[in-house]
Amino acid sequence: MRPASKLLTLFFLILMGTELTQIGVVLSTMAMITNWMSQTLPSLVGLNTTKLTAATGGTLDRSTGVLPTNPEESWQVYSSAQDSEGRCICTVVAPQQTMCSRDARTKQLRQLLEKVQNMSQSIEVLDRRTQRDLQYVEKMENQMRGLESKFKQVEESHKQHLARQFKAIKAKMEELRPLIPVLEEYKADAKLVLQFKEEVQNLTSVLNELQEEIGAYDYEELQNRVSNLEERLRACMQKLACGKLTGISDPITIKTSGSRFGSWMTDPLAPEGENKVWYMDSYHNNRFVREYKSMADFMNTDNFTSHRLPHPWSGTGQVVYNGSIYFNKYQSHIIIRFDLKTETILKTRSLDYAGYNNMYHYAWGGHSDIDLMVDENGLWAVYATNQNAGNIVISKLDPNTLQSLQTWNTSYPKRSAGEAFIICGTLYVTNGYSGGTKVHYAYQTNASTYEYIDIPFQNKYSHISMLDYNPKDRALYAWNNGHQILYNVTLFHVIRSDEL
Repeated sequence: MRPASKLLTLFFLILMGTELTQIGVVLSTMAMITNWMSQTLPSLVGLNTTKLTAATGGTLDRSTGVLPTNPEESWQVYSSAQDSEGRCICTVVAPQQTMCSRDARTKQLRQLLEKVQNMSQSIEVLDRRTQRDLQYVEKMENQMRGLESKFKQVEESHKQHLARQFKAIKAKMEELRPLIPVLEEYKADAKLVLQFKEEVQNLTSVLNELQEEIGAYDYEELQNRVSNLEERLRACMQKLACGKLTGISDPITIKTSGSRFGSWMTDPLAPEGENKVWYMDSYHNNRFVREYKSMADFMNTDNFTSHRLPHPWSGTGQVVYNGSIYFNKYQSHIIIRFDLKTETILKTRSLDYAGYNNMYHYAWGGHSDIDLMVDENGLWAVYATNQNAGNIVISKLDPNTLQSLQTWNTSYPKRSAGEAFIICGTLYVTNGYSGGTKVHYAYQTNASTYEYIDIPFQNKYSHISMLDYNPKDRALYAWNNGHQILYNVTLFHVIRSDEL
């Protein structure tokens, strides 16, 4: 048998799917494997004794490495290392083998091979576990990245929310900024009121002294001062009569009578001391108007005078103004002025292009196509036309000739309006006539502009078919499901001291 030397090289490879420096667990595992190999491999091959005597008499010292006396008949074991790709290598050089299977070296080689195979299987199991742990680490890494992304999204969303809040606050400040000069004017108004108060106190004091000591003061001068103060106060009150609507009081039920629909009113230009009430039941096919001598009579008695109109009225938009009743003739766009004292027609005029006969009524219906109104500025008509696509049209009327003096086209659909009224040249529209009701649209004729507002008022009996403003009483008159109701209004106004 020719001697032959055989070189056995064993590669133990653990392939990692991620950088070792990033995952501490895998590093620790690799260090454990390397240490195990360096300490256990000599034991597996039978080289864990201090010295191993070969068949030829050579010795192997663990502390100094492999020093065989005859390389051809000795085992050579090289220490573990890593190649350029990071793999673990263990090299064993076997001596010449004989054909005798019972040779001690052959038996030792077989045992060595079995142990190496067992070691390989153990490393494979360890590799699988390491791969499984690595997959878990990668899964956790993805979850952490997902959480990081979500945190960034939350942070960006928070920044956007803060930006929106800041923008809203800034817009609110821009809305409040115009109130600063108004507040400054109120300061001046307060000083003016104090001056009035002081003048009244001075005059009162002077009058008291005059009662005690006659002739101590010039009566003519005193009378002039009183007259001047009275005129200034009257001018002040006239300015207070106009303003922007800011609130509506709770309803005051005056009486319960009539059908579900109707209208009632007083004359804002009635002579001093006269307080007649006018009452018109139903919205069509009626021509009888009741006249009560006073509000007390209307509330407590059935004493009234009946007036028969020459034509039936249409809707509930009638008004009494300066002794005449103004109403829309049934099934037409004709306006009639009827004198209640002489019971004669003073004027009739067609309202050009106005829809009628339930063409452009309020939301509750009732032939309410044309609504006549009165405010501090005079007589108005509110209606709709085809030319304005069924949206509300406002016309200022001459109370004597009924001629249209000026007209404004709004963009608010008349059929969507519950009711409407005018205060100081501004048209206010409600969003409905039943249930919860509020004033939510205002059109300023003096500036030809509009705005959406939110002024709630109590709809006590759930069906409003008439709502008109009386500038003398500064109150809203309403017909609510067979109840006659009053609402007080709150107006915002500014008194300019330089105009007094």
